[in-house]
Amino acid sequence: MHDPRVLLDPATDAVRKLARRGYSLDLERLEKLLGVRNAAIQKGDESRAEANRLQKAVKGASPEERPALVEKARETKAAITLAEEEHKELEAQLTEYLLEIPNLPADELPDGASDEDAEEVRTWGEIPAVENPLDHVDLGEKLGILDLARATKLSGPRFAVLKGRGAALERALARFFLDLHTERHGYTEWSVPALVTRPTMTGTGQLPKFEQDLFRTEVADRELFLIPTAEVPLTNLHSRETLAAEELPLAYTAQTPCFRSEAGSYGKDTRGLIRVHEFSKVELVRFVDPARSRAELEVLLGHAEAVVQALGLAYRVVRLAAGDIGFSAEYTYDIEVWLPSQGRYREISSVSDFGTFQARRAAIRTKAKDGARGFAATLNGSGLPIGRTLVAVLEQGQQPDGSVRIPPALVPYTGFEVIEPA
Repeated sequence: MHDPRVLLDPATDAVRKLARRGYSLDLERLEKLLGVRNAAIQKGDESRAEANRLQKAVKGASPEERPALVEKARETKAAITLAEEEHKELEAQLTEYLLEIPNLPADELPDGASDEDAEEVRTWGEIPAVENPLDHVDLGEKLGILDLARATKLSGPRFAVLKGRGAALERALARFFLDLHTERHGYTEWSVPALVTRPTMTGTGQLPKFEQDLFRTEVADRELFLIPTAEVPLTNLHSRETLAAEELPLAYTAQTPCFRSEAGSYGKDTRGLIRVHEFSKVELVRFVDPARSRAELEVLLGHAEAVVQALGLAYRVVRLAAGDIGFSAEYTYDIEVWLPSQGRYREISSVSDFGTFQARRAAIRTKAKDGARGFAATLNGSGLPIGRTLVAVLEQGQQPDGSVRIPPALVPYTGFEVIEPA
């Protein structure tokens, strides 16, 4: 979480920066919380010093002096207990407030609070000319590979069932992504749990802010959350650890199921695979030197773009506005792929630099050979989501005869070059 002293430092300009993302920082409240917390610490320190003084005095006291000193020592011990309880309560109040404050957006980001305010950085590929394009739902049903009705029967709305070559395509995409990132880009693949603890969710910033967006389980006295992305377990692999600064960057990847309640998004993208409650995704996470985080963000962006390019999908890169980035991010690029049925680009990957924000929350520290200590910077990006990539492959690959051509890079993984209408 934030260092309150940094937020209160006028040089940080925290109020202005946070206002750009629509957050009003209450400096007066923060200063008061910090002040009373520090006063409690000082009170406890003074009581402990007095207890040490009295302990020495009792040893050298005469029989006449000893009873009064012992009583005074007993009172001082009680004062220490009260001071520690007060400190604990005030520390909790300060922490609770700090955990609600989002990361400071980078000054380089454009102003604004929606995707319409994003800045286009570049485009890649030729937008396919598709006459009377079908959307991925109609395509999937005509091809006999997508069954939303049975998914609703099983789990309710916003779930999907893929079958036959659709399921094979889903599996092929995951294998292709992982092979590319591990063999070409140098990521270490992990297999991680899809259920994690509250502290784990807090470490990456999902809690306490976004609890309504998470699926929560409770069995007996155990509380666990279904992960919204592999960013959560991958980043927290090093929570409460100290990394050797010379070993950075560390690059991790994992394919996991992802679960999101999509609270507040009802009516948006409810058709098909764009916004579902459960989907699969290959995630990329990097632990880097904070001084190199922005340069490493460009590296990470290149790795995500390489996947889209390898599939031959037309896309663009945009720089998100300050008010549209995620809670934990300070800088974000989106990769948006062209969807013929909508006649516009849609997000397929977000790539973010969190600075030291997540590392402070999760206590991911660094230590250099010269003894210098600090916090790591963390980055993450989708590399890529399976469902949204499948949508783009279907829509950009649709042919006049109703079939869909599979990108050549995927053919060794699928074993087929085309999906014919059922």
